[in-house]
Amino acid sequence: MGIFSRFADIVNANINSLLDKAEDPEKMVRLIIQEMEDTLVEVRSSSARTLADKKDVARMIERLENEVEDWQSKAELALSKDREDLARQALIEKQKCEEQVNSYKKDLTALDDQVNRLKDEIGQLQSKLEDAKARQKTILMRGKTASSRLDVKSKLSSNKLNDAMSRFEQYERKIDNLEAEVESYDLSNKSLADEFAELESAEKVDGELAALKAKLNKKPAKK
Repeated sequence: MGIFSRFADIVNANINSLLDKAEDPEKMVRLIIQEMEDTLVEVRSSSARTLADKKDVARMIERLENEVEDWQSKAELALSKDREDLARQALIEKQKCEEQVNSYKKDLTALDDQVNRLKDEIGQLQSKLEDAKARQKTILMRGKTASSRLDVKSKLSSNKLNDAMSRFEQYERKIDNLEAEVESYDLSNKSLADEFAELESAEKVDGELAALKAKLNKKPAKK
């Protein structure tokens, strides 16, 4: 399993746990970044161990290659002394060392591939971590804005808004009734000035009415 697969499993598990607990987005973002940082430390530690293993294998290959040369020299020496039996044994040991060298070289190639993969993963994870940190503030602001909008929307739902408007209209009608009562009270409690003003107005109307009648009476009758 690749490091990113393990990282995805860890993050997804924590996100699901947070969602189940209805945790806020700020904690979720911090947790994701923390998981990425922890994973980066893990990958770097793994890379360091792999590099150490690679150095051990390289030293082992060097030692075995020296033994191969040494057994070759011993075989040549034995033959020069007419000790073919010793030369044969030296060549057998040389062959064993060569087989070990080939095996370790395969291990070294595999370790090289692993180191290269880890370097790529470290680079990718570092880039993603930097991007996540750069976007953290924006994400948190968006989360707070969305929560605020949702809160406003829930408070201004159609039922609540209609209920508020209905109560507003009720209060408005109450004020209209109060104003009408005040006007009614004012009419039933006329001041002295109001009564004289009404008399003067009535007298003026009566005068205009008498003048109009006199004018009509003066007109000659039609033949």
